[in-house]
Amino acid sequence: MKRLVSIGFLVFIPLSIAAEKLEWGALTVFILAALAIVPLAIWLSTATEEVALATGPTIGGLLNALFGNATELIIAIVALRAGLVDIVKASITGTLMANLLLVMGLSMLLGGIRYKEQSFAPVVARVNASSMTVAIAAILLPAMVIYSSSSVPPTAISKMSVVAAIILILVYGLTLLFSLKTHSYLYDVSQVELGDEEGHHEQPNLPLWITVLIIATIGVAFESEIFVGAVEAATEGLGLTPLFTGVILLPLVGGAAEYVTAVGVALKNNMDLSVSIALGSSLLVALLVAPLLVLIGQFIGQPMDLNFSLFEVVTVIIAVVIANVISLDGRSNWLEGALLLATYGILGTAFFFHT
Repeated sequence: MKRLVSIGFLVFIPLSIAAEKLEWGALTVFILAALAIVPLAIWLSTATEEVALATGPTIGGLLNALFGNATELIIAIVALRAGLVDIVKASITGTLMANLLLVMGLSMLLGGIRYKEQSFAPVVARVNASSMTVAIAAILLPAMVIYSSSSVPPTAISKMSVVAAIILILVYGLTLLFSLKTHSYLYDVSQVELGDEEGHHEQPNLPLWITVLIIATIGVAFESEIFVGAVEAATEGLGLTPLFTGVILLPLVGGAAEYVTAVGVALKNNMDLSVSIALGSSLLVALLVAPLLVLIGQFIGQPMDLNFSLFEVVTVIIAVVIANVISLDGRSNWLEGALLLATYGILGTAFFFHT
């Protein structure tokens, strides 16, 4: 089903290119480019899963870790290169909110309607909760330093962010060591179930899927250039702030493939995999994507720090706390999904009216 959707959406790739070349207007280009990124993101995700299955659990797990949020990372790098630092930082906040509240909420709601109550291994939630706490501390501290000090030079915040980014990347490396080597048995169920849910019975064609992976990555990068080029003018025309654009719109475009997969497996009563996708993606963004963007920004001359606004920090803390409280017992139902979605709706409304 996911692949059929991606094939149908491929028509938006030439349409988005035509819209940019023929100057059909920023809003039209923005919408068509966003729709064109969706199938490319799905194929990028699918190719990563296929290559991971063909290369074995260790290398495959590493590939999933590195390419799991490739679409969001590519869009963010393109936006960062264009100088849209505020939108990039907002997209990190939005991706964490979307994974923890929207994706888990939809999965638990729709899965709970079909199966009344579902269960999953709480150990993955506990490990992710501990690691996310470290990431939130790194995001919170720069803002607290500024609010609690009379005068903090921008260079000090920048240096603090670089140090924190390096530490977070090291922490992510430790989580990979934990999940892929020393305690891999805790994650075996999700890896096996991923293959089962996608209907794999034979070894995937490795050269074919590596080619798809490369083409999809190049395609996402190309369409991201078109998308980012139109994002400011289009959102201004719609009366949307850069903060709302980054928090709500960009994560919906970049994370489409993960959202479809997580909800799809929840409908098949596989909440282990669904929760693993949502929490694992959040961990990847907090411990790897955000720190990488800080370091890349320094390298390309578009400095980005971890000094998120206090409003953004508070919303991320709310999302993490609520998601952890709901997921730690290892059981879910439709009401818990509705509560997560309600929280996302309230926070999204707050960002819409925030100026």
